[in-house]
Amino acid sequence: MSFTYKPKKRKRAKSHGFKVRMKTPGGKKILARRRAKGRKRISVSSAK
Repeated sequence: MSFTYKPKKRKRAKSHGFKVRMKTPGGKKILARRRAKGRKRISVSSAK
């Protein structure tokens, strides 16, 4: 039996990372919404 989700850090960052979000106007809106909501982490690669 194999599992469906096989996490890979690089692939995750490439699709959901901060840089990818900042590239598009829609992505910037996502980050703005998450900041406004007070999220501890606004994107995957901006983890502290």
